[in-house]
Amino acid sequence: MSAAVGSGGAADARCVNPPRLVVAAPSSGSGKTTVATGLMAAFTEAGLTVSPHKAGPDYIDPGYHSLATGRPGRNLDAYLCGTERIAPLFAHAAAGSQLAVVEGVMGLFDGAAGAGELASTAQVAKLLKAPVVLVVDASSQSRSAAALVHGFASWDPEVRVAGVVLNKVASDRHEALLREALEGCGVPVLGVLRRTAGAETPSRHLGLVPVAERHRDALESVSALAARVREGCDMDALLALARSAP
Repeated sequence: MSAAVGSGGAADARCVNPPRLVVAAPSSGSGKTTVATGLMAAFTEAGLTVSPHKAGPDYIDPGYHSLATGRPGRNLDAYLCGTERIAPLFAHAAAGSQLAVVEGVMGLFDGAAGAGELASTAQVAKLLKAPVVLVVDASSQSRSAAALVHGFASWDPEVRVAGVVLNKVASDRHEALLREALEGCGVPVLGVLRRTAGAETPSRHLGLVPVAERHRDALESVSALAARVREGCDMDALLALARSAP
């Protein structure tokens, strides 16, 4: 991470409309929590005040977000709260922060059943006018990943898919194939994470294991996620992307 992260100036001023990112994925299990929690922790360790958020009613992920940032993890649920309250709730929770990271729910465009985009990550991103970083499980594919990213980036022109983090990449050769395929998509690769079993948040049939059930191990997991994301992602590019939000 270069000196640009956490540097002074007007762009770093604490405000109620902070730089912001939405971390989304094509589907559950792609690595959203790994990337979102790792980014929160890495930016916090770099000296930024990070406001953590989770799309939807999930109460487990925000526990990890709180460990990563030292601030309460806040839910942004358009189904329970109404679309008109998402931006005010976000502004209230993000007051005093220098960066906000929103972890999505399910796949980017998945919302309440039979209700179109309602309560989807895409809807939250549009309501917040926030750029989206798409986390793609790249295992067992190469050029097909480019088709997938192109489809997600073009599906709804109001959703700004502005970067990709490739997860579960097997090797340097695999990474090279993926980068080559993605060059024509117009969506930059902002991170590449190798396959590893050493920095994951344990799960069970209802989702992640709550922090309260494994506090010491959870702290170690969050620290490992920060190191993994810091090593594999272009932190300066991600911060610049967050600062591009209107």
